Amino acid sequence: MPVPDLFLAMMKEEWRIHSTIFGSVGFALFPVVVAVFAFAGSLTLPIFSDTLPYTTMALLALLLFLLAGVMVGSFGTMGREFMNRRFGQASLVAYASRSLPVSERRIFATFLVKDTVYYILLYVLPFAAGFTAATPFISLDPGLGLLAFVSLALAFLMGLAIVCLLSTLYARSVRLLAGTVVILVVAGLFALHLGAAPVFPAYAFLLDPSPVPFVLSLILILVPAAASVLLVTVDYPDRTKRFENRFDPLAERLRPLGSAHFIAKDALDLLRSEGGAGKVVFSFLLPLGLVWVCLRILVRFIPGIDPLVVFAVLIGVLSATIYNWLTEFDSFSVYAALPVEVSKVIDGKLKSYALLNLLPVAVLVLAAATSGGAGALFPALAAFLSVSAYTLAVTVYLTGLYPNVMLYHAWVFLRYVLATSPVLLLLIFISILDPYYAFGSLLLLVPAAFLLARGRTRWQAWEMPGY
Repeated sequence: MPVPDLFLAMMKEEWRIHSTIFGSVGFALFPVVVAVFAFAGSLTLPIFSDTLPYTTMALLALLLFLLAGVMVGSFGTMGREFMNRRFGQASLVAYASRSLPVSERRIFATFLVKDTVYYILLYVLPFAAGFTAATPFISLDPGLGLLAFVSLALAFLMGLAIVCLLSTLYARSVRLLAGTVVILVVAGLFALHLGAAPVFPAYAFLLDPSPVPFVLSLILILVPAAASVLLVTVDYPDRTKRFENRFDPLAERLRPLGSAHFIAKDALDLLRSEGGAGKVVFSFLLPLGLVWVCLRILVRFIPGIDPLVVFAVLIGVLSATIYNWLTEFDSFSVYAALPVEVSKVIDGKLKSYALLNLLPVAVLVLAAATSGGAGALFPALAAFLSVSAYTLAVTVYLTGLYPNVMLYHAWVFLRYVLATSPVLLLLIFISILDPYYAFGSLLLLVPAAFLLARGRTRWQAWEMPGY
């Protein structure tokens, strides 16, 4: 199969998956929503310019897209299993090298190109277009739009390429991955002493669009991507996996929590699904580590900011991905033949979510202990628990048991952003004034409880088909 045909097949596949789930119009409008929010957010830049210089706000935007690239690359480590469990015998073209007369490397290289084009059209281009449309209203040169687009694309692809390399190394050898991570961390810490621009060439290119940072950015994209293609391996086990029966004993130990059988099933699904600890490392701990490093950089630009409280707020947002873990590997069609209510399934997911939130709490405590910020630990914990509960409640109310796909529906995504962004921004800004103001976030528990109750009722009348 020629590469152009393979690329077009993958692009059509992405479109059909999403448009089949919630309609062509709903998915096609998603980039429009991103552009509108970018336009509206850009109009507010002069309001915050006294507190945050434009260069600092640009750094935040680039770090956001770097994190987005990491998250997209992280999902790639779980794509095959997600598709096989949700779509039965159907699977991504990227995992069909066993049946197609095409090498694994060619398929994987085409898959990376497809992801590059697909997500740039979905996120980067709309964001840059929204910013460009706003420049005449905020006295900025419209020519900055093109520069912003290139810089954002470089940041996004850098995160995508690096996490693809790390996941490829993980598939080959945990020791090889650990050694690579140590090298990257040491190199990053050394470059960090030189400032934000040298360690982040996409940001350096935005400040000074010269060939050196642009070429360095391309190196940090192309080298990891090429290494991923060369080292890629697709394991096809020649025997059926078999596990001893641990369901009943585990459910018995969890009985005091209620929904014991649902929690036990979630636990076994996570433990026995492909990737093992890699899911936790790549889709949660790696993004959290990146966020913490970014906040340590940001402290240099905003005197007085307490990174621990801001970190707690961002952990609360990212912890919503735990709910995605709990739903993405579950095929709900099997529940249709059982006397099980949707609300009971949601209750089980919520309790599993609460137990798994011990992981981000441990990360927050570790960050406080290692950064000398123990004094702000309690307001940070309050912020994390409140934001986590509120973000989860909004997710459940809007998406039910299908957050991984429903959030790509333009209308659902719009309501999600409107429900969460103002609250999170307000909490971050008041915590800058005084970390102890973060205790006010506990008020979010009231709307969280309301939304969860309404969500259970709303989705109770909805049948549980399998995609």
